[in-house]
Order: sequence, then C-alpha cells, then structure tokens
Amino acid sequence: MSDTDDRAWKPKSNPWLIAIVVTVAAFMEVLDTTIVNVSLPHIAGSLSSSYDDATWALTSYLVANGIVLTISGWLSDLLGRKRYFMICIGMFTVCSFLCGTSTSLPELVFFRLAQGFFGGGLQPNQQSIVLDTFDASQRGKALGVVAIATIVAPIIGPTLGGYITDNYSWRWIFFLNIPVGALGLFGVATLVEDPPWVANRRSRGIDFIGISLITLGLGCLQVALDRGEDEDWLGSPFIRIMLLLGFLGITGAIGWLLTAKRPVVNLHVMGNRNFTLGVMCIAAMSFILYSSAVVIPQFAQQVLGYTATLAGLILSPGGFIIIVLIPLITRILPKVQTKWLITFGFTVMGFALMYSAILTPNMTFTNLALIRASQTLGLAFMFVPISVIAYSTLPRELNGDAASLYTMFRNLSGSIGISTATALVTTRTQVRGAYLSRWLTPLNQPYNTLLQQNQAALVSMGHSAADARNTAVGLVYQTLRTQASVLAYTDVFHVCAIAAFCVVPFTLLLSNFKPGAGAKPAAGGH
Repeated sequence: MSDTDDRAWKPKSNPWLIAIVVTVAAFMEVLDTTIVNVSLPHIAGSLSSSYDDATWALTSYLVANGIVLTISGWLSDLLGRKRYFMICIGMFTVCSFLCGTSTSLPELVFFRLAQGFFGGGLQPNQQSIVLDTFDASQRGKALGVVAIATIVAPIIGPTLGGYITDNYSWRWIFFLNIPVGALGLFGVATLVEDPPWVANRRSRGIDFIGISLITLGLGCLQVALDRGEDEDWLGSPFIRIMLLLGFLGITGAIGWLLTAKRPVVNLHVMGNRNFTLGVMCIAAMSFILYSSAVVIPQFAQQVLGYTATLAGLILSPGGFIIIVLIPLITRILPKVQTKWLITFGFTVMGFALMYSAILTPNMTFTNLALIRASQTLGLAFMFVPISVIAYSTLPRELNGDAASLYTMFRNLSGSIGISTATALVTTRTQVRGAYLSRWLTPLNQPYNTLLQQNQAALVSMGHSAADARNTAVGLVYQTLRTQASVLAYTDVFHVCAIAAFCVVPFTLLLSNFKPGAGAKPAAGGH
C-alpha cells in the first residue's frame, strides 16, 4: 500500500468507541496494580503466610509487568498489534480468575507473575492504538480519555480494594476483572483494526541478548525497589546484589540496544527532543504523583488511625477533580502553547505540595481531602499535554516503541517514587525523633509541665503515684513519636515540592506546539 493510501486510512469503527474500549482494558490493569495493596493482610491470613511473604504477590506482578512494558512494541510487531492486545486481555482475565482461586501463597505469586506478564502489554498498546486512530488535531481529546483511566485508577484502587475486602473477600478483587476483561476482549475484537503501516510491519526477529539484559536489569531493579524497605535497603546483602545486577543489566541493555542491528527496542526514538523531554516530564510527574499519593493514606492510617477504606476515600475528591478538569484542558490545548500548560502544571503542583506540609496530629478528614485535591489541580495540566507534545514530532512508525518506553519510564518512576517516599518517612521519623528527644529532659520546663499534667490526670483516675509517673513518661514519649512522624511526612511533601519546581526549567525546553496547528511528525530527531 502506498504512502498516500496510508495517510488516507481511517478506522471503520467510531474512533471514540475504540478509545473507550482499549482504555477500559488498560484501566483494569492499572487498577489491579493498586487494588491489591490494602488486601495484603487479609491475603496473608487467608493463605497462612506472613505479611512480609505476602508482599511477593505485589513484587512478582511489578517485576513481570515492568519487563514486558519495555518489550511490548517488539511483541506487538511479532504477533500483530491487535492479536497481541487481545492475547493480553484474555490471558490477564484468565490469570485474574486463577489468582482469585489460589489456595496457597506460592500459587498466588505464580499467577500474579503471569498476570503481570500479560498486563504489561495493555498500557503501551492502548496508547499506540489511540495515537494511530486519531489524527494530531484530535489526539489531545483522545489522550484525555487515557489520562482519566491512568490517573483515576490508582486513586480509586485502594478505596475499592478496602471496601471489597472489608465487606466480601479479597478474592473478589481478582474476580472483578472477569466481566471487565470479557467485555474488553469482545470490544477489541469487534472494533479495533491494525492500520496499514502496523499490519505491514515486519518482525525484527528475536533479540535474545537484548531481552535477557532488559529482564535482568529491570527485574532486579524492581525487586530492589519493592523489597528495599522491608529488607533495610543497603543494609541487606540481597538488596545490594539486586541493585548491582539491575545496574549492570540496564547499562548493558542500553549499550546493546544502541549498537544492535535489530534491537528488541529502538532506543533511537530517544533522539527526538520533544519525546525525550516528554519522557522526563512524565517520569517526574509519576514520581511525584505516586510518592505523594502513598503518603496521605499512610499518614491517615498510621498517625490518625483511619481504616483502609476511609484512608482511600481521602483520595476520591482529587479523582473527581481530574475527571472534571481533563475535558476542559483538552479544549484549551489547541489555543495555548502546550509547554506553557505543562510549566503551569508543575508550578501549581509545587505550591500545592508546599501547602500540603501543614499536617498536624489532629488533622481532619476534610483538610486531608483538600490537600490531596490541591495536588490534583496541577496533575490535570500535565498528563494530557505531556502525552500530546511527546508524540507530536515522532514518525508514526515509531509509535509502538515510543509508547513502550514512555509507559515503562512512567511506571518505573512511580515505583521509585513510592519506595523513596516510604524510605523517607522511616528515616526522617528517626532524625526528627532524635532531634525532638533533646527536649525530653528535666532541665526543660515545658517537658516537666506536660509530665506533671499527665501524672496528675492518671492519679485522678485511680493510678498509684509510681504507676502514674511511668505511664506519664510513656505518654510523653508517644507524643514525641507522633510529632516526629508528622514532621517526617511534611519533609516528604517538601522533597516532592522541590522536585516539582526543579522540573519547571526543563519544560521550557519543549518546542512550541499547539495540537492541530499544523505540526507534522518529523522523521528526524527534532
């Protein structure tokens, strides 16, 4: 087929139906990465294992998912994009059923590994299908549908998981995927088709070295990120080995992929300035999004004593704001330089994170919800504009590899964000506690006053003077631990705010671009 015929190609089905169908499938997979988290204690108890062992159900999924994300473009070429997408949906659904029927932890971990393997192909293929289905003037609106799924799914995941687990059984968090997967599979089979430039694409063959290095590098790095907090990070020989192997695998993969004749991933796509800067922006956004998102429910549960369901509900108003704002942003896109929207988004997020550092031990639910809502204001100005400008000057034949790398950087950065935030809370609690403990001395009058007040209250409740004294000291220490923990969470928000502000100068390097304003994909790197 000629280039003229390629340019004239239009999908036979309604493009918006196609976007919705492929997004439903990807939404199912994104939701599954977060919905399991809150159910781990129930899973551990049900399968007679420790909580630490049960976390391998998360780790196995993330490892397989991260590896396949990177090579999904090659698998799409090898099997045909529509066929591969349908295989991923069908097998993800089957593996979800098998996870729900697991009778032992090893069984669950194995099926979660398989689920992650097939789930890894859903997001990149969803994005490449949307990119090929819509022309440049409509991509912003189409990617808005993608954005709602990608951002809202992690927000409602903990809440939905907590509700299902508390009221039904943890097994239903997996069974929930079965009807969604069946509908998605039917919709893709009926509506989606491969355009000529995808259908006629030849397989690159099997790059055994590239696949092996990617598997080693990303697999070991993901294990280190997911297990680091439990294993004491660099204090653990296991984590040190994983990080070393991850570094060797990733650096080896980069060297090989840049020099191989038929690499499993075409890294030359990174030579496109807008795409590279877009990847940097989406990685930074994902780091901030996931690190700040994990901190608020954790604070609510560990400091304020909220249930998992109530802690998850704190994120819900932010999800509602995203759903309302993204359609508005897609209408603004053709009228404003895209890079200015991205710059504005990171700036707003930076200030919102500074505002978030007002945490107190008696923070109300409403205040916490407002904090999270303020953070999502910036997100709405980033996700769709970053996606649009990243692909704006790429030739369409690179969309498959570009979508794989884009999604891989976004998800990997999110994992790094979660691990960093969790580690910072632990270390900063220790640092803040050590600093505050200097004031727990008889030479400090406020300490003596608080101790006497607690002791007097305990004596009035019937405690002996000796017991009241010991208990009062314990209460003061508990107050110190709570204050140290609160300050640690504020430190995390400050770090995230600084990260957001640091990205702002890089957004100014993006090209001037308005969707539908005549920009054409280029064959080169600029």
